[in-house]
Amino acid sequence: MAHTNADRAHRSIKFTTSDITLANRWDHLLARWGVKRNRHLVEPGLYALGNPTADSPVFVTANYTLSFDALRSALAGTEGYIMVLDTKGINVWCAAGKGTFGTNELVNRIEATALHNVITHRVLILPQLGASGVAAHEVLKRSGFRVEYGPVRAIDLPEYLKNHRATPEMRRVHFNLPNRLVLIPVELVHVLLPMAIAGALVFFVRGILASAGTVAAILAGVVLFPILLPRLPSPDLSVKGFILGGLVALPFALKILLGNPGSVWWIRAGWALIFLLAMPPVTAYLALNFTGSTPFTSRSGVRREIFAYTPIMAWMFGTSILLAIALILIRGWGGA
Repeated sequence: MAHTNADRAHRSIKFTTSDITLANRWDHLLARWGVKRNRHLVEPGLYALGNPTADSPVFVTANYTLSFDALRSALAGTEGYIMVLDTKGINVWCAAGKGTFGTNELVNRIEATALHNVITHRVLILPQLGASGVAAHEVLKRSGFRVEYGPVRAIDLPEYLKNHRATPEMRRVHFNLPNRLVLIPVELVHVLLPMAIAGALVFFVRGILASAGTVAAILAGVVLFPILLPRLPSPDLSVKGFILGGLVALPFALKILLGNPGSVWWIRAGWALIFLLAMPPVTAYLALNFTGSTPFTSRSGVRREIFAYTPIMAWMFGTSILLAIALILIRGWGGA
């Protein structure tokens, strides 16, 4: 019976290589730009990389193509197994936070693949960024497999495998400019249509300057924010967004305030204030989108920010709309 179970387990193993093809790279490009976001999936299960034996290491990853491809390409020349969990096409870090890269899925996948019939050892190597979703003691208790957390980056795995020890550098999460730049395309794609609609509506109501301000506030939130993230003061992403939005709004406010000295001063001041009230909360709201893709925050921090700053965003933006309506009813643009 044991022999039959082992044969059955081996027949269910899929095969992969460390080669990244042009089709893979095209898939990565589409994923980065948010095209067909829910279709960049790898079938969950157990994959053989190279010609592994019963003593070969087992690596665990998510069924997001970028996660899977990063792991297998980093393991070029390594014989081993890759266990792909069903994370619904979400990367390891985000899936760990959502619970799909978690204890239950890992234990269930061990059982579904009959892993105990494939390998003789009982060690699984998980990415460090998946640790928040997996309780190692529960996995050991329920499956008999010991969890070993590897380095943050898959590219460090060959060095890690020499003695199964991670150096401090391997444990350090980097979030440098290239890491931040790759976040921009998908965020930009998500706001292009709303930005175009909002810009057009504002243009017909209040003209080119107001429309440009709308576009600038949105682009600041999805393009400038990730670029300048470490340079903006405050640990809170919302506050960083308010500051950036205020800086972007300032030239528009000054243009209104100083651009037409012949108009009534309080009309110009009112419209300048509208820019200062409306633009920062837009940028700050969009900045909150990066809470799930930056090591600058945590789940509890995100929750605190949402409850603390979303009402402020709403009040500022709502006040700007009421002020704009009031000025229009009183005197309109007033030549400002």
